[in-house]
Amino acid sequence: MVDLDIQIPAALDPFADAESEAPGAKEYVHIRIQQRNGKKSLTTVQGLKKDFSYEKILKDLKKEFCCNGNVVQDKELGKVIQLQGDQRKKVANFLVQAGLVKKDRIKIHGF
Repeated sequence: MVDLDIQIPAALDPFADAESEAPGAKEYVHIRIQQRNGKKSLTTVQGLKKDFSYEKILKDLKKEFCCNGNVVQDKELGKVIQLQGDQRKKVANFLVQAGLVKKDRIKIHGF
């Protein structure tokens, strides 16, 4: 019998990188839109750090965009900021310019 020194490469695992990161290592800020009745809609912001003052951020957002809003406590998601209207891109730009979140940590959802 002949001995051959051949190394067979291991199968490529596409999820190998995902497993190496700890769960929750990449925390994203999710900006979503919810359709209400007719043309009315809500913009929701979730995933901000817990040590931020949500009330102060909400106050600045309301003043900047001339809209109404509130902070809602959710069992699963924690605190969520709700704003009237479609403010997704404006909120993303505001959070980046204020230095609260990096641009690559924001995910905008919606139509």
